Amino acid sequence: MAKVHRLINAVLRLAAAAAAATAAVVMVTSRETTSFFGIQMEAKYSYTPSFIFFVVAYAVAAAYSLLVLVVPAGSALSRLALTTDVMLGMVLAGAVAATGAISDIAKNGNSHAGWLPVCGQIHAYCNHVMAALIAGFVALVVHFVVIMYSLHIVTDVICPCH
Repeated sequence: MAKVHRLINAVLRLAAAAAAATAAVVMVTSRETTSFFGIQMEAKYSYTPSFIFFVVAYAVAAAYSLLVLVVPAGSALSRLALTTDVMLGMVLAGAVAATGAISDIAKNGNSHAGWLPVCGQIHAYCNHVMAALIAGFVALVVHFVVIMYSLHIVTDVICPCH
């Protein structure tokens, strides 16, 4: 049974790493140059702090998901990994939320603050960022499943009640 748990954990963590890496790569490759009233305008992820936060958070999540594969199940280190999983999940949720908020302002603007929508001028860039957000949300869901499964494994070792 331990081998099955180890295999499921490895598959889930590899899926989480792949989804997180995909989200980070898609965001990093988002870039578009356009002309607006004769003014050259360039949009790329590194111009927005929340997008940088997104890239760093998801790159760290991908690397962490691969590193924690070597942690033996049931050890004290696995409990630390579970705690780190939960903290990383909160960071990923914050990154998706911050990026989503900025993306919504880019798409719809904010009439109360006087911010105009810009996605009409940089449509491909906005679509690219949206793809990164979707990949990020998928990675967050997979990471949540990893947390739930890790919690099951750790509590099963502490209290094998069933």
